[in-house]
Amino acid sequence: MSSSNSSAGNDKRDNDAPAVLASETTPLLATSPVAMTADSDVATAVASDGESHHPLLSKPEDKPLPKVQIFFLCCARLVEPIAFFSIFPYINQMVQENGQLDEVDVGFYGGMIESLFSLTQMLVMLAWGRAADRWGRKPILVSSLFGVAISVSLFGLARSIWQMILLRCLAGVFAGTVVTIRAMIAEHSTPRTQARAFSWFAFSGNLGLFLGPLIGGALADPAHQYPWAFGGVPFFEQFPYALSSIVVGCIGLAAAVTSALFIEETLHKVRKASTSSESNAEDGDAAKPAPTSALSLLKVPGVIIVLFNYGHAMLLGFAYTAIIPVFWFTNTSLGGFGFTPLQISLFMGLTGLAQAIWLLFAFPPLQHRWGTNGVLRACGWVWPFFFISMPLLNLIRYQGTHASEIAFWVLVPILTITGPGVSMAFTGVQLALNDVSPAPESLGTLNALALTVTSGLRAIMPALFTSLFAIGVKNQILWGYLVWFIITILGFSYLFSCNFLPEASEKDYGRETAEPEHEDDE
Repeated sequence: MSSSNSSAGNDKRDNDAPAVLASETTPLLATSPVAMTADSDVATAVASDGESHHPLLSKPEDKPLPKVQIFFLCCARLVEPIAFFSIFPYINQMVQENGQLDEVDVGFYGGMIESLFSLTQMLVMLAWGRAADRWGRKPILVSSLFGVAISVSLFGLARSIWQMILLRCLAGVFAGTVVTIRAMIAEHSTPRTQARAFSWFAFSGNLGLFLGPLIGGALADPAHQYPWAFGGVPFFEQFPYALSSIVVGCIGLAAAVTSALFIEETLHKVRKASTSSESNAEDGDAAKPAPTSALSLLKVPGVIIVLFNYGHAMLLGFAYTAIIPVFWFTNTSLGGFGFTPLQISLFMGLTGLAQAIWLLFAFPPLQHRWGTNGVLRACGWVWPFFFISMPLLNLIRYQGTHASEIAFWVLVPILTITGPGVSMAFTGVQLALNDVSPAPESLGTLNALALTVTSGLRAIMPALFTSLFAIGVKNQILWGYLVWFIITILGFSYLFSCNFLPEASEKDYGRETAEPEHEDDE
């Protein structure tokens, strides 16, 4: 470009500064769900380099995270894992009492009822996502929370296995909470704040996972656990699991009320920003309609590979979570650690604490420094070697010497603290999913696709991998390490798939795509 043309172009930009910044990269960046803001000028400015923002406009990275909104959304996030995991401590006893079953049959029905929640979620998740994209996030969130509260409260009143199945499926039907909360947090975030926001989202999910079994176990059969308070009360003697389910239902009800009163709708904001951004596009650039169906979303570049990595990361997480308690319990001679129940509880608590620290304090700065894809690749490198360390630690303890025992107890806490760092991948794949969304209006459906996959995996993978562990230990296949061999291969395959993640989640992607325009202007 000649210097005279450049000078003229610079004069024009000075005169019309608020109206420019459109380029062939603008539609992609301006419709990114995590870059969108309620201010159309700010939304348009996302596409430019950081030095090119209009002096009167705040950079999108400077938009503060709405902490109150994130807090109430995280409170709502607690409900789903609490509802899912609260029945685990007493489900087998409840099945046996309601069905008058032999002990050998309890495991089948108990496992089936546990899985029905996730299986039903898988079937309805897309419908909730489409509804959230059409009618708004808040009404779907509030109605889902009310539905979960009612169905969970009734579960403790079930007197037969078929009633338990029906009410568990009903709780799974009202699974729109996770879809809408993910979308709303993304729409409240900017590229700079999304890592912190989703770290709190992940932390609240882990907190719910911890509180669910605690509430369920502590409040089950109160007439016998706390006879001084509930003994002789006919209701709790006739319905021994009602108190636990009612308390969980009250948690859901409280979340529904606070969501209705305090949480703001986000869909109309991003729609307004998207419309304003499209109106500022160059003449002749026709705005493409946002994909609304699941099939059309799958045709968007990058969506399939991100969904694959999303499901792959969740598969590894579900597999490890299912294997590790029974692995810790299994005798050292059979390929486990031989932990006592107290030791298992302590190490599970340490794992949860370490995971929370990684998510809250390590992930945001690492994501800012390396980008989302960089964090995912780092987790991909760590995951297989973390899996390999488990049979290696078993071999160390198997030696039975004083030195090997000291080495074991030194290494196990270190790995228990450092290993959960791979949990950053769970938040990372969510950010990659946000980045690849073609428009804010598609974010609910896209999250629903991902959660449909997650619900199916959560229903199937635990039983599959614990069975593989049992087969490997019973027959001493690969010295009892069969399941670790399989999961390590899956870990390496996840590392390989990370190489194909789209550029939208690379570090400084928005800055790099805007640079060619500035080079032409000079």
